[in-house]
Amino acid sequence: MYNKEYFRKQLIDMLNPIEKYYDGGNVKYSQHSTWYEDKSADMEAFARPLWGLVPFWAGGGSDDRFKELYIKGIADGTDENSDGYWGVCHERDQRFVEMASLAYGILFTPDIIWEPLSDITKDNLEKWLNMINDHAVCDSNWIFFRILVNIALKSIGRKYSEERLEKDLNRIDEFYLGNGWYKDGEHGQRDYYIAFAFHFYGLVYAMKSGDEKRSEEYKKRAFEFAKTFIYWFDEDGEAVPYGRSLTYRFAQCAFWSACIMADIRPFPIDVMKGIIVRNLDNWIYKKDIFDHSGILTVGYDYPDLLMSEVYNAHGSPYWSLKAYAFLMLPDNHEFWTAEASPMPKLEKTKVIEEAEMIISRRNGKSVLYPAGNNEAFACGQIVPKYLKFAYSSHFGFNVMKSNTSVEESGCDNMLVFDVDGQIMYRRHFNGYEIVDNKLIIKWSPFMGIDVVTTVIPTENGHIREHEINSEYDCIAYDCGFAVAARDIDGAVSHGGDSAEVKNGFQCCSVYSQTNGTGFVVNPSANTNLRYRKTLIPAAKYEIKKGNNKLITVINDHLEEK
Repeated sequence: MYNKEYFRKQLIDMLNPIEKYYDGGNVKYSQHSTWYEDKSADMEAFARPLWGLVPFWAGGGSDDRFKELYIKGIADGTDENSDGYWGVCHERDQRFVEMASLAYGILFTPDIIWEPLSDITKDNLEKWLNMINDHAVCDSNWIFFRILVNIALKSIGRKYSEERLEKDLNRIDEFYLGNGWYKDGEHGQRDYYIAFAFHFYGLVYAMKSGDEKRSEEYKKRAFEFAKTFIYWFDEDGEAVPYGRSLTYRFAQCAFWSACIMADIRPFPIDVMKGIIVRNLDNWIYKKDIFDHSGILTVGYDYPDLLMSEVYNAHGSPYWSLKAYAFLMLPDNHEFWTAEASPMPKLEKTKVIEEAEMIISRRNGKSVLYPAGNNEAFACGQIVPKYLKFAYSSHFGFNVMKSNTSVEESGCDNMLVFDVDGQIMYRRHFNGYEIVDNKLIIKWSPFMGIDVVTTVIPTENGHIREHEINSEYDCIAYDCGFAVAARDIDGAVSHGGDSAEVKNGFQCCSVYSQTNGTGFVVNPSANTNLRYRKTLIPAAKYEIKKGNNKLITVINDHLEEK
């Protein structure tokens, strides 16, 4: 079933709805604003489908409609005298991100993206791409965009910057932490960008640069990374929702596609195919990620701008098409006839020191317990995306709507404080350590309250031990997972020292061992990434001035669907 034609059709079916919106080198449909110019957003929507089309073409796929659109669009977008000109770039320009997909096309399908262009358009494209060498890029995974542009220009004998290329490659090495893990810039994120950016681009470089020494190093790093990244995926195709850029959805599995593309085998090919197949099918056929016309929306399980970042424009979600890198494999490759095998047996608890987290594996599901050191990085809902105590492949997490009530605070898997009617949440990071599979985090919601939290994974969930030094009398809520409440039969109970919420496939209970009372939070609709309505079991505590010690037990029973 999962042969080449299956995936080709899957890809083209996703792209067909946007065909009518191409306007030269821009694609315009629904429009909402981002931090960058609207012109850049339209250019982004033109460029991002190339992440899927390039491997489609490289693997022998034929669709003349899109070939013609891109030949015409590149000519239009790079012509300074055209109304559709992509424009002159500036420092840290969003268009530098989109240059990477054009470089991808030049490297793998020059017969479509480069050779059919007129001599004038070739000169214009060379000039436009070289603007990335004249400006700063963000000091993060963005450095790889300039690397790809330079090796692409070099591959076709055009002007490029060898000096920039060498400096950028050395800078990438400075982000490397060991065991396959990078940090994404000086803010230190360890999230999906390590998989679908650093390693994806590193393997493209390994395939096309001719730099044997670095290429082998990038392959080795990807091989090592796979051994822990596999823990982020459960047996049903879900990956843990954690960190930013979650609207890129099935880009979650792009790392495995890149490994197969570059012939890296950290696991048998049937196991990697299984991860890809389940993730893609789960996203495309089981979730509400398309609008009524078939266009990918900004959101996660459903359209939702509240969870988005400042850089999510209308075309941004098509970055997810990087998952289709495997389409460039030849027709006789073993991938096409391999079974989509189940996940291998994994350890119940895995400490990933380089990623500053513990991962628990139970009943085929994954729960991630991060240290959460991303306080200085702000681009949209960063606190709920990085600073909760737990993230699960089985439960989505809630984002914040306001801090004026606990219902709007996105409080699942957080200890939040109600001080004078304002909800204060985990914010300032003061250090952490992992000792005997326990995660100890020092943090503060704001000046006057300091907390040391010890997170202890258990057979049924986890325990949180909090030591709180407060200058205020206030209320605190220690909250469990957000359970789907989709106008279906379910059960809610609270009272005494415990609270529980359950439905037909999820259950979370919270129990206080230190004089807390059971409480159920009814969050605002559309604040959870996966479910439009949720309920959150919690323990409610009275915090006194001085030293307070709390112990809360969270059991996330994994019910059968």
